Amino acid sequence: ESVSTRVPPRRRACRDDPSTRFRRPEIPQTDRELPSSLATAEDAKAKAAKAAKMVKKGVKGKLLKKRFSPVFHRPKTLKKSREPKYPRVSVAPMQKLDQFQILKFPLTTESAMKKIEDNNTLVFIVDARSTKKQIKDAVKRMYDIQTEKINTLIRPDGAKKAYVRLTADYDALDVANKIGII
Repeated sequence: ESVSTRVPPRRRACRDDPSTRFRRPEIPQTDRELPSSLATAEDAKAKAAKAAKMVKKGVKGKLLKKRFSPVFHRPKTLKKSREPKYPRVSVAPMQKLDQFQILKFPLTTESAMKKIEDNNTLVFIVDARSTKKQIKDAVKRMYDIQTEKINTLIRPDGAKKAYVRLTADYDALDVANKIGII
């Protein structure tokens, strides 16, 4: 006699097999008994409407929203603009570069004098933080002259030098005499 040691084949998951499928949750059955003969027809209609509503709605409830991206970004929240109750600085700061701080002094070297005579150009040492527009405005306010263009350079000692070219209406020699360079 030979004893069969054969292992029985694995069972396949069957659609109707309750042990391999998740059971569908049943409709809550609070009112199981049928309406008795004493119950009115209205009660039966109400129960039928309630049951129909449950069947139509389903017991799953609300489904999750479909997500099409694997990364999660936190939702944008409301960002209100600032409305301070009082100013944090009591007085606005004074303008750091006015015309007196921008133009430090005119240069009176030989090459600067040559520029005045030949090119109708004045040479100033100016604040290193000042821009060409600020230099132009400062020269206009201080000496009431129009400038054609301004070239700047920073010297090896760190000071900024500005070559102020005057328009044809103004003579650099006259302006230099008025300032007191010559």
